[in-house]
Amino acid sequence: MATCLNSRFTALLAALTLALTAPAFAQTNPEEEKDGTAVAEQVEALKKKVIRLNRDLFILEEDLLFPANTQVAVFLSVDTGKFLKLDAVKLKVDDEIVASHLYTERQVTALERGGMQRLYVGNLKTGAHQVTAFVEGIGPDQRPYKQAASLEFEKGTGTAALEIRVEDRSSDYQPSVSIVEWE
Repeated sequence: MATCLNSRFTALLAALTLALTAPAFAQTNPEEEKDGTAVAEQVEALKKKVIRLNRDLFILEEDLLFPANTQVAVFLSVDTGKFLKLDAVKLKVDDEIVASHLYTERQVTALERGGMQRLYVGNLKTGAHQVTAFVEGIGPDQRPYKQAASLEFEKGTGTAALEIRVEDRSSDYQPSVSIVEWE
């Protein structure tokens, strides 16, 4: 379905671009052709219209593919650095892997400085669902570290937002992984 919608939007964009550019070039007169600035201004105005149209089509496509009543978004935040060096995250929703990400040094630094990553956006039916996050990295004493966290939540009719929190836990000098639902 997404491929069909994407091809329809691409065809619509091509048709609108052609419709917008054809009258502009048909209306030029010989004097304007001598003065290339008028044609260049028309082309620039058309480019701006196409860019605005493309933005509007992208927003429409997002609304069609991820309607607010079925949308779920999962974010990742990291508050570590002493006990874990993040390497990878894998996300399962209802026993199906929906996202997997390997992190570069630069991405890890951005997350540790307070950044948040949108790991997954998708559609879920209303009802009970289970989300599981698998976090891998280098833990205390430079040993490989793996931990999972799960959350069972009830998807209502509105948008659902979840956050995977990876934090240092100073009580036992270990990192912790949890999933919380935003309200």
